[in-house]
Amino acid sequence: MEKSYEVTPIGIVESCYPDKFGTPRQPGLVLEALAKIKIFPTYQPESSLQGLEKFSHLWVIFYFHQNKDVRFHAKVHPPRLDGGTMGVFATRSPHRPNPLGLSLMEIVKVEPDGVVVRGTDIISGTPVLDIKPYLPEVEAVPTAHSGWTQNVEKKILLISWETEALTQLESWSKKSACQELKNLIENTIRLDPRPTVYKGFEEGSSPYRNSHAVRFYEGDVHFTFVSAQQVKITKIIISAP
Repeated sequence: MEKSYEVTPIGIVESCYPDKFGTPRQPGLVLEALAKIKIFPTYQPESSLQGLEKFSHLWVIFYFHQNKDVRFHAKVHPPRLDGGTMGVFATRSPHRPNPLGLSLMEIVKVEPDGVVVRGTDIISGTPVLDIKPYLPEVEAVPTAHSGWTQNVEKKILLISWETEALTQLESWSKKSACQELKNLIENTIRLDPRPTVYKGFEEGSSPYRNSHAVRFYEGDVHFTFVSAQQVKITKIIISAP
């Protein structure tokens, strides 16, 4: 018998990624990507987080609050399959019957009101439903299989910068709290955040070659594919405070 259950967020995420576009699709892919899980005062973070600082990693259970697709689809299109389909329960797609996410991230620091983590794949404003410490002696399975994902070709993109963009980055870095801003940008864009429809048109004059932009903190980083293997970062636009 199907039942409905209510859950209440325990906190919210403050992330280096304000938007969905460009945010890594899995945790741990960009170690420079920082976030803070702010626990609501109701849950007494100064007490409820006690002991978590002894762990190196944690699980974050969260709600895909920007998932607007409320219809159920048994088959989905994982970006790594370049248009191919796969059963939704064999993927990490956010488009699922219950839009819940599960991410494993490294603990950087436990603060009085929350936890700073690295390797995030969660955008700012995401409601957090729970956090739990990672137990390697129980949860690490060296003999585990990764299914269809182990057969997906891994592409390595080369990153280059326009001189103007590097100048803008230098100015931005002096004001930013992120000490690894250049690596954050490069390692994020290297994952190729484009939707499948935009891929394969890197040559010629196709309109799909238009510049794209990923937002980090308060800055929009624009880039263009020079070829299927090379990306050029062309400019950075910083929003006024």
